[in-house]
Amino acid sequence: MNIWYKKKPTPLIGLYKIAFMKMIKFIIARILAYWALLVFASTMMIFIWFYLFCFFMNDPLKTRFHRRISQIWMGLFLFLSGCSFKVTGKEVFDGLENAIVVCNHNSLIDIPVSTPFLPRANKTIAKKSFVYVPLFGWVYQFATVIVDRKNDHSRRASFEKMKAVLNNGLDMLIYPEGTRNKTKTPLKSFYDGAFKLAIDTQKPIVPVVLLNTKKILPAQPSMYFTPGKIEMHILPAIFPAGHSKDSLKTLVFETMGNYYLANNP
Repeated sequence: MNIWYKKKPTPLIGLYKIAFMKMIKFIIARILAYWALLVFASTMMIFIWFYLFCFFMNDPLKTRFHRRISQIWMGLFLFLSGCSFKVTGKEVFDGLENAIVVCNHNSLIDIPVSTPFLPRANKTIAKKSFVYVPLFGWVYQFATVIVDRKNDHSRRASFEKMKAVLNNGLDMLIYPEGTRNKTKTPLKSFYDGAFKLAIDTQKPIVPVVLLNTKKILPAQPSMYFTPGKIEMHILPAIFPAGHSKDSLKTLVFETMGNYYLANNP
């Protein structure tokens, strides 16, 4: 009796196939990264003219205007680069006084999308090196508090500027990890700044968790872009009353880390 069967590929052929598919994926992701960079730069050249009006405005009007223009710009950029964006938890801000927003940081794409798509106008803190990015640095500094982390005077001055932002009725956005999280853990350890600011001003902290940005634009490999859905999850406000700086930092860290683990696909 003849028995017909389909011969299974040898393990070696299977490995070649996997390597080939990875190479194709890598090439496509590189092409998409250059496309996304081209889209970012070309659309910036359109919207940069609207940012000129910021020269004639004072805060908080300047920051609110900057956010509206950035919403349109980033909405167009995300659409043309093949990404979608979803925000959940906007109701957290209903009736809430202006607050300190703390957000996780996995990717370079976190910065241009977080400020525009938070429900209220906000300034973020940014390291001085961003100022030197051609054109983008000029646009970005309108909505930021710039700090030179290597300079003690600059760090102290930035803390007072963040207080001034809150006194202007704006939210203050801080990435407490400091730099991108390149580890496999949900979060890097937090710096003290956001929590000291909350204790000093008695402003609530609103934790925000961004999902999928590490997959879309990872730190490594560089120039590697895979379009997808970015999600911004706004968690319930945490109030500083009854907390020390350290206990507040621990509570926020655990809240954000646990949420990331439970919801990151």
